[in-house]
Amino acid sequence: MSTDTALPRQRASRRDASRNRIRIVEAARQALVEYGTDVPLDEVARRAGVGNATVYRHFDGRRDLLLAVMLHSMERIAEEAESAYEEVGHPFEALRRFVLRAADERIGSLCPLLAEGFDKGAPPLADTHDRLDRAIVRLMDRAKEAGQLRGDVAVGDLMVALSQLTRPLPGSECTTFDQFVQRHLQLFLDGLQAPARSELPGHAATLEDLRQKREPGSD
Repeated sequence: MSTDTALPRQRASRRDASRNRIRIVEAARQALVEYGTDVPLDEVARRAGVGNATVYRHFDGRRDLLLAVMLHSMERIAEEAESAYEEVGHPFEALRRFVLRAADERIGSLCPLLAEGFDKGAPPLADTHDRLDRAIVRLMDRAKEAGQLRGDVAVGDLMVALSQLTRPLPGSECTTFDQFVQRHLQLFLDGLQAPARSELPGHAATLEDLRQKREPGSD
């Protein structure tokens, strides 16, 4: 085979491999919503339209795939926060757009991944967390400075609510859950607007608060 024909084929092969990896990660993200972290890898392969061998060629087992899904979703959510800040001039409407679009990423379905033993302080997880933190803080700070966001909330409050409101309820009978997500997020967003109608108990939650491990025996 000549060099003239080998190089284009190699490039095409790399493009195909990249597309397959993206399809696998996206299929795994969707399957996690339904199955949780015990999602069968053959189900992921089926949804991605590839063979099981292709999944294992790209990922060294379930843990490696779950890490890729977590990073992929966090990167997309960070991009949503950054684009909302740049593209929407009204501070609270920028925050609103971010929340509603981030909900489509189903970040709540990724919560079980935090118990999978990943080192959250090591890159690339730490770097992606920091990027996401900075992007959301910038959105929230601008809305607070404009007097449109209540001052007693922080990033952790937003992420807890977003995670809980977009996480499927347990049980196969909850098949209609999705139709209520945007409705309940709208109620939550209304409660974020200033002036606040009540004083929140406790203190505003940061992402650092969420990362801290719960001490054994603590209340």
